[in-house]
Amino acid sequence: MAANLHYLHFPDQILQTKFQSKQFKPVIRSKTNGHCVVSCLSSSNGRGPGGLDDGVKSVEKLLEEKRRVDLSAGIASGKFTVKKLSFPLQLRNNLLKLGIPKVVVESLLKWTGSLEDYPRIPEAKGSISALQNEAFFLALYELYLTYGGIFRLTFGPKSFLIVSDPSIAKHILKDNPKAFSKGILAEILDFVMGKGLIPADGEIWRRRRRAVVPALHQKFVSAMISLFGESTDRLCKKLDDAASDGEDVEMESLFSRLTLDIIGKAVFNYDFDSLKVDTGIVEAVYTVLREAEDRSVAPIPFWEIPIWKDISPKLKKVNAALKLINDTLDDLIAICKRMVDEEELNFHEEYMNEQDPSILHFLLASGDDVSSKQLRDDLMTMLIAGHETSAAVLTWTFYLLVKEPSVMSKLQNEVDSVLGDRFPTIEDMKKLKYTTRVINESLRLYPQPPVLIRRSMEDDLLGDYPIKRGEDIFISVWNLHRSPNHWEDPDKFNPERWPLDGPNPNETNQNFSYLPFGGGPRKCIGDMFATFETVGAVAMLVRRFDFQMALGAPPVEMTTGATIHTTKGLNMTVTRRRRPPIIPTLEPTVQVGSLLNIPEVKTVLGQNDEVSSASPS
Repeated sequence: MAANLHYLHFPDQILQTKFQSKQFKPVIRSKTNGHCVVSCLSSSNGRGPGGLDDGVKSVEKLLEEKRRVDLSAGIASGKFTVKKLSFPLQLRNNLLKLGIPKVVVESLLKWTGSLEDYPRIPEAKGSISALQNEAFFLALYELYLTYGGIFRLTFGPKSFLIVSDPSIAKHILKDNPKAFSKGILAEILDFVMGKGLIPADGEIWRRRRRAVVPALHQKFVSAMISLFGESTDRLCKKLDDAASDGEDVEMESLFSRLTLDIIGKAVFNYDFDSLKVDTGIVEAVYTVLREAEDRSVAPIPFWEIPIWKDISPKLKKVNAALKLINDTLDDLIAICKRMVDEEELNFHEEYMNEQDPSILHFLLASGDDVSSKQLRDDLMTMLIAGHETSAAVLTWTFYLLVKEPSVMSKLQNEVDSVLGDRFPTIEDMKKLKYTTRVINESLRLYPQPPVLIRRSMEDDLLGDYPIKRGEDIFISVWNLHRSPNHWEDPDKFNPERWPLDGPNPNETNQNFSYLPFGGGPRKCIGDMFATFETVGAVAMLVRRFDFQMALGAPPVEMTTGATIHTTKGLNMTVTRRRRPPIIPTLEPTVQVGSLLNIPEVKTVLGQNDEVSSASPS
């Protein structure tokens, strides 16, 4: 038998004396900083699988521990991180402060050869295959603990800068955002989002943001809270049926359908009704979503190969799905335009059509002068972004809740007190403080997305390190949110790490160590929408039901996509909540010379011991 061990790092001289026995066959992959990356193959030579494999695992563990100790010592000694500014860098900064154009300074330093003396960004090299067994962002966390807040990750000829330092993230997102584009992200999403709000850059982005942001006004958000309640009530009825039948449910897919129904109505007044039916348009949306996620983690852009994109059955299916979605959106745009033309329009800052409060209706009523293609790109962007992220937040929130019964108990107590048997309202959102903190903490532990992507559009300085134009950058939100340098017990689910009566945590008051919705001018415009949506859904669900992992459910593991998904779903057993019995306080009396008098005790339940369904008012 043969078993692959993790990649191990050995100095070259060790390879000359170690692993000479027949049981180990080192395969040298590549060299990094004078070390060889080795994959070892073990062989039992016909003997049983027991002792030798156990020995191999022990060796692997010891060597891995030694590698980490050596790397930690190297980091502590300054081997990987250059903290002191070199003279050329100091000269460059001083010349720029004097007002000398950057191009002149850079040319001067390049001509004198001084650029070679700049601090070099720590570099990690590897093979893409080394990251295929786990979610990409998990590997980035291990590398961050080794190489620090900024390092270069190189795969063959391709490299990325990995940023896990809050001050550098702030520089990219807020202090100098015009110097960075969406880069790879825009290229990956072009086939579905075009020049929509997320992938667009420059003047197109500024123009579209000015048009779309006003649509998310207070009156619209209030109307959406009613939509959140109605849509979640559909899911409650589905879970009620499952509880009656004693069937386990896969919650991740149900959350995906719930948020698809919500975003369809909110963005362009279309009822997917995906919790009840599987129509062609629903399947088309999921086909496109899966393709976008596949492209986000693909090592090469196979979809750009001329012959392949014409013959691939998968791409043909994707193109057919895209056509169906685009045709549907075109029809919805045409219908909405007729509605706007026919109504007596009195457009104002908080304009909203009662029959169609969608963002599409607002944009058309505002006189937004934009092509149907651009409008379709905007709608598709909001559909995908608003659907995927909220579904992922709900999935991982319930995963965390079932692991922490004490948090679930506090949550249910608050919801019972605030909501009773009603649907949530805008006023309730301010009162559901603990519920909001549950969502805040869920987003810290499972950020959606776990990585933000940028590309430098000009030469810049990240921390102490100069970078060139065209650098692809991954801001690891996962690393920022779980850094032991910024958080106490970073892996613990603790909604009360922020005071309930304090402000909601955001990138500003957490110094860019917390980026649930990004930061700077390109921060997500739907942050309030998404927060109220998930708070409302969680409140309604935990009020009605108790949740626990299903017996025999597969382990809940993560995989990389546009957001964090489970590998095999979130399989749960759902039961109706029962009101706790009312038990009277016993006050026995004892009289001298008599027996102990104990009153008769009766367990008293409410008229209905099961929590009833909520009502809109």
